[in-house]
Amino acid sequence: MERTDAEGRGAEEPGPLKPGRGRRRAEDVRHATLTAAAELLLADGVQALTFSKVAARAGVSKMTLYKWWPSPGALAFDAYFNAFQATLAFPDTGDIKADLTAQLRVFVDLLNRNGAVVAGIIGAAQGDPDLAQALSTHYVAHRRALAVARLTRAREAGQIRAGVDLEAIVDQLWGAVYHRLLLPAQPLTAEFVDRLIANLFQGIAPDSADPDSADPDPDSPDPAA
Repeated sequence: MERTDAEGRGAEEPGPLKPGRGRRRAEDVRHATLTAAAELLLADGVQALTFSKVAARAGVSKMTLYKWWPSPGALAFDAYFNAFQATLAFPDTGDIKADLTAQLRVFVDLLNRNGAVVAGIIGAAQGDPDLAQALSTHYVAHRRALAVARLTRAREAGQIRAGVDLEAIVDQLWGAVYHRLLLPAQPLTAEFVDRLIANLFQGIAPDSADPDSADPDPDSPDPAA
């Protein structure tokens, strides 16, 4: 999986901004802020992230953060999305089964390394309307749209049966992953992803729903006898 700005920033990338003369470009301030916020988020979790800590780490004005983000939670979400957006890109190789498997495996890998952060953002959103709005509008809706668009192309290519509810497929797959993240009775693994995909494409009903075509019960009497 690709490394994030927070995890793998090389020497060529700018660090915290240093005080100096002249007006700094807004994009530099934003980059420094999001990088610092992502580092704090991954290290300490969303509850520990404050405007004061981010401003000090990034070398920016705290008032700038208040102007650009309505709450620390909203900043935490932006930092998360900025760090992992490229990693969570949806592939399109022309093989929907392979693409779903690849995307879900990447997502599960991310959650196995940073699941506490994601769970923390989801939990914090329950009491932070600004974070909840950002999460719903800029992440959940965006991610669903990418998945549905890829599934739609697969349906048009004849890889998915006409009439299948594509939104429900998203819930079946990603909902199952989030379920194991938030209610961890079972582990999140690549094998779990493979079983999800297999169940989706094979279905769970018997090969034939016609009872007359089912294998006879060896203990039942022969009707022709």
